[in-house]
Amino acid sequence: MGKKQRIDKILAHMGYGSRSEIRRLVKQGAVRVEGATIKDSGMQVDPDTETITVGGERVAYREFVYLMLNKPQGVVSATEDTRDRTVVDLLPDEYRHFQPFPVGRLDKDTEGLLLLTNDGKLAHNLLSPRKHVPKTYFAEVDGRVDDADIAAFERGVALDDGYVTMPARLVVLREGDPKHGVVSKIELTIMEGKFHQVKRMFQSVGKKVVYLKRIAMGPLLLDEHLAEGECRELTEDELEQLTGHSGGQA
Repeated sequence: MGKKQRIDKILAHMGYGSRSEIRRLVKQGAVRVEGATIKDSGMQVDPDTETITVGGERVAYREFVYLMLNKPQGVVSATEDTRDRTVVDLLPDEYRHFQPFPVGRLDKDTEGLLLLTNDGKLAHNLLSPRKHVPKTYFAEVDGRVDDADIAAFERGVALDDGYVTMPARLVVLREGDPKHGVVSKIELTIMEGKFHQVKRMFQSVGKKVVYLKRIAMGPLLLDEHLAEGECRELTEDELEQLTGHSGGQA
């Protein structure tokens, strides 16, 4: 059972226009609740149990939206920015009125998995340092990444500000050859999300990240069919896994 809300607020949330535009729709007799034309745009309605139609079209109400975005380089993880394109700018219009925001951030030059939602509780749980939600990255690194680095990351490394990272799992996919300009290819799973953390961890062992892509966050894996800049809604299974992992709500 849901809770009653003003009909103009419900319809604005679902993208039917501003409050004044919705008042106009109501005056025109375009809005019905349970088959009856309504006259008051401030009428209290339970969108979960009462049928609302606008111009004969049923309103499929939902409070939250959960989107997986394959973030490209050059886009900032913000809802607005005066200089750069933001991840919200990449979303189709059908999702913008929900006012989703990025859960955490990826650096401007980092690609890959970014979750956007308007569910503040889920976002808080996923970002809470106490939850230790793992994040996995694929990276190309200038220099030879070897067993010594695996051991160092497993112990935790000191960043440039003295912070010692939690144990991280480093997998070397290809060992680089600096003499011949061959980069190392790795996957790294970290349990926290400090500013520029992956880059700074490699910096601490004398190496430089030249390409970085997030491929997983908790149980959520980047959909390999998503082109850069594309998004899709999470499936029910993905959302269930994510909310279970975060201790949040569905």
